[in-house]
Amino acid sequence: MADKKDGIKKFFLTIDKIVEGFCIVLLVSMIVIVFTAVITRKFFHFMFAWSEEVTLLCLTWFTFIGIAIGFRERLHIAMDLFEKLPKKLLNVLDKFVDVVTFLFGLYLVVYGWDFTMAMRGSVLAATQLPNVVQYIVMPITGVLTCVYSILQLLGHDLRRYNVIEEGNKQDADKPE
Repeated sequence: MADKKDGIKKFFLTIDKIVEGFCIVLLVSMIVIVFTAVITRKFFHFMFAWSEEVTLLCLTWFTFIGIAIGFRERLHIAMDLFEKLPKKLLNVLDKFVDVVTFLFGLYLVVYGWDFTMAMRGSVLAATQLPNVVQYIVMPITGVLTCVYSILQLLGHDLRRYNVIEEGNKQDADKPE
């Protein structure tokens, strides 16, 4: 049974690494495209017609996938005010947040897909890519969010970057 769990965990970690790697590629692409556009406009007095559109496309994908990663890392809004509540109540509230997160993901899947399909007849002006390319990220983000929230509901800690949170707690515990 442990081998099956390890296989599933490795599968999801591989998916996470691919998603995060894709986000890094998007971020680097945005930086390179904007830098190139500024240099060509400033020094050569021209601009690539596609640069703004592709940058916006990368930003859209980066933002939406970042939403799913943020939910995985539990970076959504939390209130320190509630930390004083009993542990059992905090666990119930965490489960409630996971359910609401799942519903948000489901919303993105359903309505994101509908919107994407509504846009399938049009194309982006500069690149002539189908508009679907810009909007298909919504249902993809919804699927990732649903998967993450279900796993968190089942008690799995999906955070891969706990070091940040632990560092903040250590700083808060230090006397001034």
